[in-house]
Amino acid sequence: MIESIFLKELAQRALAEDLAYGDRTTEALFSAPRPAVGTVVAKEPLVVAGLDLFRTVFQLLDPGIRFEAAAGAGEAVQKGATVLRLFGDAAVLLKGERTALNFLQRLSGVATLTRRFVDQVAGTPARIVDTRKTTPGLRALEKEAVRLGGGINHRLNLADLILIKDNHIALAGGIAPAVKQARAALSHALKIEVEVTSPAEVEEAIQLGVEIIMLDNMDLKAIREAVQLIRKKAPSTRIEISGGVRLETVAAIARCGVDLISVGALTHSAPAVDISLEIAPLPKGKRKEAKGKRLK
Repeated sequence: MIESIFLKELAQRALAEDLAYGDRTTEALFSAPRPAVGTVVAKEPLVVAGLDLFRTVFQLLDPGIRFEAAAGAGEAVQKGATVLRLFGDAAVLLKGERTALNFLQRLSGVATLTRRFVDQVAGTPARIVDTRKTTPGLRALEKEAVRLGGGINHRLNLADLILIKDNHIALAGGIAPAVKQARAALSHALKIEVEVTSPAEVEEAIQLGVEIIMLDNMDLKAIREAVQLIRKKAPSTRIEISGGVRLETVAAIARCGVDLISVGALTHSAPAVDISLEIAPLPKGKRKEAKGKRLK
């Protein structure tokens, strides 16, 4: 659950990009209050994420705005489906429209792409994992969107795990010195993961007894051979795949018997999904009915 204070700060900064000097169009056309209803519509199949932030944007503009949920976070909806409705002054809906949709489209895009990867590995033990290749300032939200899409989070930050990668290995003088220094300097409670790129490095990581071995940018043949070796000599060691994973290849990778498949594209390349906010005058007979509706 993302802290509400973080959502408010993020929404405030985003609103300032549009409203630091007001909304000349809306203020010129609608000087008097005008009750309206906004309907958020999925223009393509998608997985919903970002509803809390969407709501926060409008609540900062008007705390009295009302919401009616039609789909929940993590729910897959089809093209044409209503995601939610909101009731309030037309000027408020117009001022918050673009900012709120930017967040909803971006985060739902992450959740939707994640679900596609997750569906590809269904029936195998492999789990789809994200990376730290996130939009600066949006990591917590994007990683939440990954979870809503059915994936799991890797490190939230650099303190979560000892992950020894190529640059660490080069600077430390090799895999063995790096692992030994990490064990000597850090808490025994932290797991150690090592990135390897060759059969020799796989064997070295096994001998060092690390908890997780990351097979980096290996082809299917090399992955299968590494998995067989690790399962034989270190059956409790978890195996992660990283590098160049695509929707077209992830199923074949999962069938090699790996545990984790990390996909940077989940957050750094997820396309924003197509969602619209259709705003219309609220009929007089519906105004009283709308007052009690809130998004749970």
